[in-house]
Amino acid sequence: MKTEPKPRSKKPTKEAVFRGIAVSPGIAIGPIHDTSEVATDVPRRVITPAEVEAEREKLNQAAATARKQVTKLKTRLNILPEEAQEELAPLLDAYILMLGNSRLLRGARKRIGDAGLGAETAVLDEAEEIAALILATKDDDKAGLLRRAGEVREIGRRLIRTLTATPFRSLKDVPQGAILIAEEITPADAALLDPARIAGVATEEGGADGHTAIMLRALGIPAVLGCHGLTEAASRGDQAVLDGGTGKVVLHPGEAALVAAREGLAGYARERTKLGKLRRLPAETTDGEVVELQANLEIPAELPLIAQAGAQGIGLLRSEFLFMNRPELPDEDAQFDAYRSIVEAMAGDAVTIRVLDWGGEKDMEALGQGVPAHTGPNPALGLRGIRLLLKRPELLEEQFAAILRVSARGPVRVMLPMITIPEEVAQAREIYERVARRLRRRGEALPEKLPPLGAMIETPGAALAADAIALEADFFSIGTNDLAMYTLAVDRAETDVAHLYDPLHPAVLRLVQFATEAALRMRMQVSVCGEMAGNPRLVPLLLGLGLRSLSMNASAIPRVKQAIRVLDIDDCARFARRVMEQSDPARIRELVAAFGAEKAKPIS
Repeated sequence: MKTEPKPRSKKPTKEAVFRGIAVSPGIAIGPIHDTSEVATDVPRRVITPAEVEAEREKLNQAAATARKQVTKLKTRLNILPEEAQEELAPLLDAYILMLGNSRLLRGARKRIGDAGLGAETAVLDEAEEIAALILATKDDDKAGLLRRAGEVREIGRRLIRTLTATPFRSLKDVPQGAILIAEEITPADAALLDPARIAGVATEEGGADGHTAIMLRALGIPAVLGCHGLTEAASRGDQAVLDGGTGKVVLHPGEAALVAAREGLAGYARERTKLGKLRRLPAETTDGEVVELQANLEIPAELPLIAQAGAQGIGLLRSEFLFMNRPELPDEDAQFDAYRSIVEAMAGDAVTIRVLDWGGEKDMEALGQGVPAHTGPNPALGLRGIRLLLKRPELLEEQFAAILRVSARGPVRVMLPMITIPEEVAQAREIYERVARRLRRRGEALPEKLPPLGAMIETPGAALAADAIALEADFFSIGTNDLAMYTLAVDRAETDVAHLYDPLHPAVLRLVQFATEAALRMRMQVSVCGEMAGNPRLVPLLLGLGLRSLSMNASAIPRVKQAIRVLDIDDCARFARRVMEQSDPARIRELVAAFGAEKAKPIS
């Protein structure tokens, strides 16, 4: 989109500090370059019955043009860093699908005929209705809902700009070393940014979990989003300092702020270099105890990040990516191909595949037919995870078949979500073994010993029944996110109660301890795959409770490894016993902070 410099006004040049959301670490020092989209004027337009077919054809042509634009944008990805390519390619593929025979275009065509609306008006109304329906879904993953609604609106905007011949944002004239500011940057805009040219990015809108934030992190561009008031206060050419680690932007920085920023820039570069050296070092305590560090995988695009982090495998592959944003269920072969690419990319490191965990917090169009709705008063307590799969065993059988077939290509494990009683594992195992027998009869090459079948421990019931579940399962993975939610009856995304969500609540810690000890008594592997695993401050406590396997976001692995390498297991055990004697979460946080401060030392 064309950009015009804002008229220079007599604004004060006194140092001003703005705070936003830290989304991509790093420090930038440079001049401001502002960019804004030309507003798209969409007056409500009605047409006569005689114009319907012509208007529909106009919409079809706009969709074809938009598809070409997105396809052309995708061809540009090969000049971006590999992790940025892997992040954006699936999103652009989703855009291309939405510009095909999607619900958005079908609905817009229907509005043109039924309501007599002009094409751009029909697109706007349909996009807003779909986005509103997404946002109204009862879902724990509010950030995910916002992303999906944003994707629909982005495609709507792209179609409307094509229909109204409104130019798109242009980023070609951003000078070398500039800090780009805007009201909003879309993921498609982010794909046009050159990390060798752009020093930093700051926007008024956006959040830490959106595609734009993920793209900026993948590109390695320091960024602060949600920085309200910045675009109004700044003018093109103003000097600024941006800290993507703290979420701070300083306009007209004084000498002290500039000196601090230069020192921070040098320190950040040194820290990244030192953390990078940890990749090939073992996650081993000072007394020789080895800890397995694995990565959680949401989408295949994260594979390059996992390799860079030095993960020892994938401890949680969320298979939902195969079922989302598509009108039909993936068949056995489609699932096999997806798992095979991941298993082969891991080159012999184990991959733990969690079977479909639909319900409560997720919405999948492909499962809309024949699957009971999960939008009741308490969707998180309804038909989700293993409950749904046992009710629809054909889903489980097809997924088991794909996983078993891929197990001949590399080590895999299978994990069952939302287990609450031993019988659920037993029923799933019966299906698992039946599918294996069927595959062998048809000539599929399967390992003599089937991949382990494990259970996620993510409800208080599962933790308290861990002794009995351990008799049926081959391994445990403790999902601390849901475990804390169900234990404390708190939705982290619900503003009024989010402050009550606390993984260090004594009840949560006791359930983690109970499940861990149940597994250790059976000499069975147990790991943690929730957010607690990726928090370096909590590593001493988890090790002290007996855990030796942690799975986390790939970006957290270097810092967790750094924390492990200064610990002594006996110290961790004594610390854990002290923590488990406490009944006050605030006191537990104090102990955790004090122990971390005592053990902290520079990376060596």
